[in-house]
Amino acid sequence: MKVLVTGAGGFIGSHLVDSHLAKGHQVVAYDIHLDRLARAAQHPNLKIVEGDVTNYDLVKQVIRGMEVVFHLASAHLDVSLPASYYKKVNVSASLNLVEIAHQTGVKKYVHCSSVGVIGNVDNPPANEESELRPTNIYEQTKLEGEQAVLHYANQHKYPLVIARPAWVYGPRCPRTAKLFRSIKKGRFILFGQCKNFRHPIYITDAVNGLELCAQAEYNDSPIYILAGERPVTVRELVTEIASVVGSKPPFIKLPLFSGVFASYLFQFLFQLIRKPPPISRRTMDFFSKNNAYDIGKARQYLRFNPQVDLKTGLSLTQQTLVAPH
Repeated sequence: MKVLVTGAGGFIGSHLVDSHLAKGHQVVAYDIHLDRLARAAQHPNLKIVEGDVTNYDLVKQVIRGMEVVFHLASAHLDVSLPASYYKKVNVSASLNLVEIAHQTGVKKYVHCSSVGVIGNVDNPPANEESELRPTNIYEQTKLEGEQAVLHYANQHKYPLVIARPAWVYGPRCPRTAKLFRSIKKGRFILFGQCKNFRHPIYITDAVNGLELCAQAEYNDSPIYILAGERPVTVRELVTEIASVVGSKPPFIKLPLFSGVFASYLFQFLFQLIRKPPPISRRTMDFFSKNNAYDIGKARQYLRFNPQVDLKTGLSLTQQTLVAPH
């Protein structure tokens, strides 16, 4: 099978590439930065193409002859980027890509969105029918991208599936590694009560979910939430990580409002010098938003069943962080 992965140099994308290579598939890995694939660069079934997903002509070249496309590329973490860039990447480029895939005969198309399109979950758990209330430019443009590609697919009866992964963690994720390091060093600060929910999913389960999406039959509501077995409170999550890294649970606690104030201040100041702030408004979402989801639809229609529980997933992650390079 011939597979194209956009965003292949990212955390999830690099693991998805590895999975398809292990299955014997021919893979084209497309991204701006592809450092995470350096160790697999000489694989005979891997073709690496460095390029921007907004480059229409290059995308048209790499997609020709593909059977399956996984579209993971997105503007995501850089809060200093203007809204216009998020729209260009997450909306316009996504629509262009699905149009090209359809016109060139790609049989299956998986558009990777995010549970972030739902926003804060007031009455957990949320599901695919929950009200959508995105709160930041990333979430807003991911929703616009969803709507654009879904509208196109419905118009043309194109077999597209939209995946909404929850909080994916594991090896090669810089945010996961940063969280582990700060907790291990005792520098992690808790804001507020930390009773809000996060819904983790280990990387191998996320990859399996995406691959199951590519096998799904076409239907009028092809959206699936991919999350782990259960949500956990932020306090439970950081306590579990502390246990895994062998340190005491974080003890520095500040009121939520102080973190929110600092996030606005830092984001404003660092935007002036075009550098990522140490704390952003999205950072504070970790302590204020509820993220808890019902994966019943994915279980029923995709036969998706998470295999890695939180403690095991965190232990596997820690092993890679301490392993010699």
